Amino acid sequence: MTAVIQRPLTMARTFIASRVSEGAQVIDATAGNGHDTLFLARLVGNQGRVFSFDIQQEAIEHTRRRLEAENILERVNLIQHGHEQMHYFVHEPVAAVMFNLGYLPRGNHLIVTRPDSTVGALEASLQILCRGGIITIVLYTGHNGGREEQDAVLEFCQKLNQKHYTVLSYSIINQVNEPPSLLVIESLH
Repeated sequence: MTAVIQRPLTMARTFIASRVSEGAQVIDATAGNGHDTLFLARLVGNQGRVFSFDIQQEAIEHTRRRLEAENILERVNLIQHGHEQMHYFVHEPVAAVMFNLGYLPRGNHLIVTRPDSTVGALEASLQILCRGGIITIVLYTGHNGGREEQDAVLEFCQKLNQKHYTVLSYSIINQVNEPPSLLVIESLH
């Protein structure tokens, strides 16, 4: 039997897929190993555009190789800068922004997303998110600084005007080892 309750990352992709169609412009705020960038590139098709950010050259290279293997690199702008600087690179409205916070799997676990840059990136995301667009944020708290980042992101989201945004919190609460959780922001304006 297939589970009805999905993992937070799977749910993030479900939400994103419900709002992103061919030709859309989207952002992967944390390229990592390229899984979300590839997912987004498939959704937007040949006419769409993905802007994929990461501060680590290693992450950019992993993502590049993954996209080249699928022959869809031309749909993606790989940008080695912090996600809080996205407004310098993306000037048109986006349908979706994906955040997968924490550290690069199999990378240096001391290089992690940080509360101030993540909140800055969320502020920048809201400025370019189209009406009906969504932002997904997968939060990990098991690393050094993860709990503080989660608290900062939750505080930011709780203060969003309910007339302009709806925010969903999704978490599995009976698993050990600090499982990830998901926040989804939907623009209503």
